[in-house]
Amino acid sequence: MNPISWAAIYLMIWWVTFFAILPLWNRTPVEEGTEVIKGNDPGAPITHNLWKKVRINSVVALVVWVFVIVFMYFIHIPLPTIPGA
Repeated sequence: MNPISWAAIYLMIWWVTFFAILPLWNRTPVEEGTEVIKGNDPGAPITHNLWKKVRINSVVALVVWVFVIVFMYFIHIPLPTIPGA
């Protein structure tokens, strides 16, 4: 398997784990007990901490990616071959 395939697998794992981590650690105005600004959604987070979540997600995705690569090599489960490639 070439490094481009490794990068593609990491990218797919990164996006899946990102959408799993994205809703964590959000505090809404209702939970904080503050007033909801007119025109804002009451379920919208006060601060999103996006860069913190991106950093955490990158580490989580790396751990999952290493597990997948090791699993593929030691259990010998190859990626399906694409006809015509």
